[in-house]
Amino acid sequence: MVDTAVLNAAERDRAGKGAARAARRAGRVPAIIYGGKGEPLPITLDPAALGVEYDKPGFFSQLFDIEVSGAKHRALCRDVQVDPVSDVPIHADFLRVSAATRINVDVPVVFANEEDSPGLKRGGVINVVRHTVELNCQADSIPAELVIDLAVADIGDSIHISHINLPDGVQPAITDRDFTIATIAAPTVAAEPTDEEGEEGEAEAVEGAEGAEASEEEPES
Repeated sequence: MVDTAVLNAAERDRAGKGAARAARRAGRVPAIIYGGKGEPLPITLDPAALGVEYDKPGFFSQLFDIEVSGAKHRALCRDVQVDPVSDVPIHADFLRVSAATRINVDVPVVFANEEDSPGLKRGGVINVVRHTVELNCQADSIPAELVIDLAVADIGDSIHISHINLPDGVQPAITDRDFTIATIAAPTVAAEPTDEEGEEGEAEAVEGAEGAEASEEEPES
């Protein structure tokens, strides 16, 4: 299960675009905590601390304890706005959750034992269909990642969601089909010319050379 990360925040006096711009001018990232049984809580975050968490894999499945004025708010980040030029967070939305909260969340997929895969040893390649899988689970049961073992995966094999042993109480958000997560595809090799094609090409080259020589000969006077 995911570990809980801590973010220290300061409460904003008011919400709105003007207050958000003022927070950014002060070197902070405006954000809001909403949902649960509490009122929406406008806050600001340290940009460096938020940036470190945002750059980690699985940011949107990470549980946070956001400390505001001595109180802790357990939350998941549901949306981040980023600067179009620098790509750094400029606003974040956090949803309050409890241990009993059931939620859909995207969990990253990782691949193990690639060096043992018979398909990859023979030149096959991994075709990743889904880098994350949307799961439905309680907030305190979110898997940190979904591990796919490639030790016996051969060329032509497909890995479906049914091949992954999910923890108790965790299920795919998509339940109407056994969707594909990845496949082992055959290597792509450029076709070499056959002997006949090679001989024809050589003959054409010789004829072309002879024609060029004949055209260079000066006519007899």
